[in-house]
Amino acid sequence: MMQLPKYSMGVGDRFAHEGEAQLDAVLQAQREGVEIAPVWNKSHREHTIVGSRPADVRAEADRAVAARHWKLPYFVDADHISLKTVDGFLEASDFFTLDVADWIGRDAGDAAIEAFVGRHESLIGSLTIAGIERPVTISRPMIVEAARKFLAAIHEAGEIHRRIEAVKGDRAVIEVSLDETDRPQTPLELLMILSMVSEENIPAQTIAPRFAGRFNKGVEYVGDPAEFGRQFHDDLAVVAFAVERFALPKNLKLSVHSGSDKFAIYGPMREAMRQFGAGVHLKTAGTTWLEELIGLAAAGDEGLQIAKDVYRGAFGRFDELCAPYATVIDIERAKLPAPDVVDRWNGETFAAALRHDASCPTYDPNVRQLLHVGYKVAAEMGRRFTDALEQHAKVVGDHVTQNLYERHIRPLFLGK
Repeated sequence: MMQLPKYSMGVGDRFAHEGEAQLDAVLQAQREGVEIAPVWNKSHREHTIVGSRPADVRAEADRAVAARHWKLPYFVDADHISLKTVDGFLEASDFFTLDVADWIGRDAGDAAIEAFVGRHESLIGSLTIAGIERPVTISRPMIVEAARKFLAAIHEAGEIHRRIEAVKGDRAVIEVSLDETDRPQTPLELLMILSMVSEENIPAQTIAPRFAGRFNKGVEYVGDPAEFGRQFHDDLAVVAFAVERFALPKNLKLSVHSGSDKFAIYGPMREAMRQFGAGVHLKTAGTTWLEELIGLAAAGDEGLQIAKDVYRGAFGRFDELCAPYATVIDIERAKLPAPDVVDRWNGETFAAALRHDASCPTYDPNVRQLLHVGYKVAAEMGRRFTDALEQHAKVVGDHVTQNLYERHIRPLFLGK
């Protein structure tokens, strides 16, 4: 089976121009003694909006790896795919994020539920899981409830995996994603989910549960970091237990989606990972696109004008652009500056409003979230936008590398 290393990061790139800059951040971490596998990820929705293909992501990743002489593992992720969309990713991808959140709560049928409960009666009672202070009490109704919520979803994940396996064999890393749902899964539910994953013979190497709090796109974690830390800690304990109990892959690890800019939780994550000796997969996809806008604004002239035009377009198409991301953004629309105001900004002001630095009085999370989902406007600019990225590749790339390394890799993996 293709092996995902202990630490990995999803480094999506909307416009396929920052592969080398992203890899530079990972190389910097390597020089600090931490090996992180880059995973270039892009979803069906993003491909549709930008007009790209999975083969474009593979080409970008391969170019970056060749240019930087990267000798360690790297991957291309078919991000949030379903049975309807997986076929288009099979040739170019070797990492598959199976998104079955829409199947949570669907009826698996009484017979299947009863059979599942029967196979897990040995768990009923008081269960000791190393790393969790108190024994976990499990009752038959709890197992029934978990089966009603998740059995159909994990069966769907099995169907997707079998489609992938038929084409890729063992040349694929599998992630099961349940994060895009309305509430967090409990540690007990995660345990039941992992037992279902095992029964479906899915060789999952990462599992993406829904965590407590809000993971809005491109901005800080909303919630209690201590509560998140407790859940993350307990979920790590459950994963370690499930690996042994259900014969899952030894390198199975948690995956945190929309993980970019969640600075408040990197400390709790790092401490829990050290306690268990665990790895993690962190997705930071949308951050790169925002750093491109920051770099263009900082470059001035046409770069700054493009950034302003993107903002004007996104402001005028607010409902259209925000609708697909409604559950993962919180924009106070009335507080957004009017485009005529933004047109008077210089490059430094625009960059400061967009750059995620909460200590800066100019930083505006509403602007940041709007532009995060506004990449469709840039895509419609065509060569005007991508030519600017190429013209200002050095300044844009420096912003991409610094953001990924200083704001994400260092605090999570190095504790600095």
